[in-house]
Amino acid sequence: MIKKIVIGLKNKFFPNRQEIIIKRWKIQKGDKTLRLNYPNLNEKSIVFDVGGYEGQWTSDIYSKYNCNIFIFEPVNKFSENIKKRFAKNKKIRVYELGLSNVTKIATISNEDDASSLHNGGNESIQLKSICEFMKENKINKIDLLKLNVEGEEYNILNNLISTGFIKKVEQIQVQFHKNIKNYREEYFKIKDKLNKTHKLNWRFPFVWEDWKKYE
Repeated sequence: MIKKIVIGLKNKFFPNRQEIIIKRWKIQKGDKTLRLNYPNLNEKSIVFDVGGYEGQWTSDIYSKYNCNIFIFEPVNKFSENIKKRFAKNKKIRVYELGLSNVTKIATISNEDDASSLHNGGNESIQLKSICEFMKENKINKIDLLKLNVEGEEYNILNNLISTGFIKKVEQIQVQFHKNIKNYREEYFKIKDKLNKTHKLNWRFPFVWEDWKKYE
């Protein structure tokens, strides 16, 4: 019991690095400031919301910029709710599938906003290669790509980079996760590759970060 109390006090008064980063993010009110601050967006812009969950970020972005938004949400109950939420908005399209580096059937854990392909799975979902989706839908430019996909962001970005499609993406808002093997090594590999085409605007490590293509 004493050991648990000591550990609890230590965590309270001596937070670890990630806790400090999260606290900084909350002080900044990043979800309502940085994540919505894209003055280059307009009514003609194309935005990909990959990992739509309940659709709140899409709602906030649309209300500010009136842009065209593609929402990708593979979990059925979330996807159906999003479809109902935006049923009367023709500029917001909802796809019940997840984007990845390949097109296949996969399983996902159903854990609300932490649902992941990398934590085991109990629900069958459709995955689609992001590059294949862009080709099929004749999308030659994504003005803003938002990724919150619980570990699949590594596959998506590697796919965009290896095919050269990354040059079609103007800005990237991404939350990197720690639920894959050697996540730090994989992160820095992607970071080095992204540096060739995009500039890091701001970063709260493994919370959110933003990249913009060089002009």
